[in-house]
Amino acid sequence: MTGPSEQRIRCVGAVVFDDAGRLLLVRRAHEPGRGRWSIPGGRVEVGETDAHAVIREVAEETGLAVEITRLLGNVQRRAPGAAVFDIYDYRCRVIGGTLRPGDDADDARWCDPQILATLPIVTGLVDALTHWHCLPPPPRHGDISGC
Repeated sequence: MTGPSEQRIRCVGAVVFDDAGRLLLVRRAHEPGRGRWSIPGGRVEVGETDAHAVIREVAEETGLAVEITRLLGNVQRRAPGAAVFDIYDYRCRVIGGTLRPGDDADDARWCDPQILATLPIVTGLVDALTHWHCLPPPPRHGDISGC
């Protein structure tokens, strides 16, 4: 997907579950993905580490405080022009805060598999979460140990 003339834009995402095994999603208020649901995340600012960016983005978009537990993986997505979003997604757990949409999210919610199946999701998210074994479990199983 990348070539020598393509600008790479470092981004991060947070894969967060509540105690019931529901996935945290935000509805994007701006492009890319305006009106579609995704995990919280965004661009890493100059001089910022991935960890700081994840914590900042989750707080800004959801009102929640998180800590990173591990790197899940990396994906690339086309950005405007000849750029590429180079996205690193991290498994996180909530350590505080109150869920509320903010910053560039116009909604935020916990999603079980039934709700997830009804939402317009950003391109590639379900594929990445499936690959990393991080989709919300069916209600009876409650095991997200693969993620």
